[in-house]
Amino acid sequence: MNLNLHGSRALVTASSGGIGLEIARSLAAEGASVVINGRTQDSVDKAVADIRRDLPNAELTGLVADNGSAEGCMHTVSAWPDIDLLINNLGIYEAVGFFDETDSAWQKMFEVNIMSGVRLARHYLKGMLERGHGRIVFISSESGMSPAPEMAHYSATKTMQLGIARSLAELTKGTTVTVNSVLPGPTRTIGVEKFIHDLFPGLSPVVAEHRFISENRPTSLIGRLIDPKEIGDIVAFVCSGRAAIINGSCIRAEGGLVRTAF
Repeated sequence: MNLNLHGSRALVTASSGGIGLEIARSLAAEGASVVINGRTQDSVDKAVADIRRDLPNAELTGLVADNGSAEGCMHTVSAWPDIDLLINNLGIYEAVGFFDETDSAWQKMFEVNIMSGVRLARHYLKGMLERGHGRIVFISSESGMSPAPEMAHYSATKTMQLGIARSLAELTKGTTVTVNSVLPGPTRTIGVEKFIHDLFPGLSPVVAEHRFISENRPTSLIGRLIDPKEIGDIVAFVCSGRAAIINGSCIRAEGGLVRTAF
C-alpha cells in the first residue's frame, strides 16, 4: 500500500532503537523525511546507518537531544521549528512493586513519559493547526488500558497519555490534523528481552518468551511478543492520508491482550 508520505517531515522521539527505530524505518520507507532522535551521537549515527542499509535513498537527519527534559525539548524545537508528523515515542519503564516506587521514581516517570510529549505537542500542534494539516501520535501501551501491577507508575502515565491525546484531538476540528494514540503490547525490543531474561534466568529466549506470555500476559490472543516493525507499519498508516478519519482514537495494537469489546 502506498501511503504517499513524500514531502512530510517527521520527528520520532527516541528513534535510535526499539519501536522508535522501526517507526522511523516505516515512515522513511513511505517517503517521509525523518528526524532520527537519540541521546548520543553514536546511537543516532548507528540508527541512521541501520535504516540506510535497508533504504539507501532514505531522507534521514540525526538529532541528538534528551527530550525527557525541558532543555532537550527546547533544543529539539529550536533545531526543527516545523514538523508535519510528530511521534511521541519516548518512554521509560521499570518493574517494581508499588510499595517500592519512590516519589522520585514517580516524578521521573511523569517527566519523561508525559512532559516530553506535552512540551513537543504544545509547540508543534500550533503550527499544524495554522497550516491545517499534520499528525501527532502518542505511543502509549496496553498498560494504559490494562494496568500492570508491577508497573503502577508506568501504567498511570500510559493512561494519562490517552487523555492528553484525546484532549488535543478536540482542538483539531475543521482541519486535517489528527491526534491519536497507538497502544502496543509486549514488543520484542532489547529492553523487553532483558526484562524477560531477568524474570526467567537460565531459560532459552524462546522458552522464556513463551513462559512470560503464558504466565504474565495470558490473555494475549497472538501468544507471542510483537515485532517492532508491526508497530512501525501501523504508525505509518495512522500518519498517512488513508487514515484521515481516525482522530482522537486509541488504536490497540496489543495482540488482543486487553479483554474489552471496544
